[in-house]
Amino acid sequence: MESKKKILLIDDEKDFCFFVKGNLEHTGEFDVLVTTSGKEGIKLARGEKPDLILLDLNMPGMSGDEVAQILSDRPETKEIPVVFLTALVTKDEVGNASMASIGGYNYIAKPVTTEELVTVIREILK
Repeated sequence: MESKKKILLIDDEKDFCFFVKGNLEHTGEFDVLVTTSGKEGIKLARGEKPDLILLDLNMPGMSGDEVAQILSDRPETKEIPVVFLTALVTKDEVGNASMASIGGYNYIAKPVTTEELVTVIREILK
């Protein structure tokens, strides 16, 4: 049996985090760590070494851009794939694809379904 993939979700919307965590863990494929703070997300990434990070772009205190930059600058976290979850990119802009790539990062437009998230995570981690 394959081990579960560790996903770190960094998003300031607590309800969104609750549902994403529950839905991803319900698949049986993932263990999901959650934080609503960019700074805490950086600490968790360094300590937990997740397989993938789902990161909100627009957060108070420290934006997703800033978090991603710090993670990419550190040797212990620079290889962890980051996927932005954002309402700043619309489904119309992404088109039929589940994910868009902008500036070297992958983006998923909110709202996102569990099926879309699982598809993207599997694709990136294969």
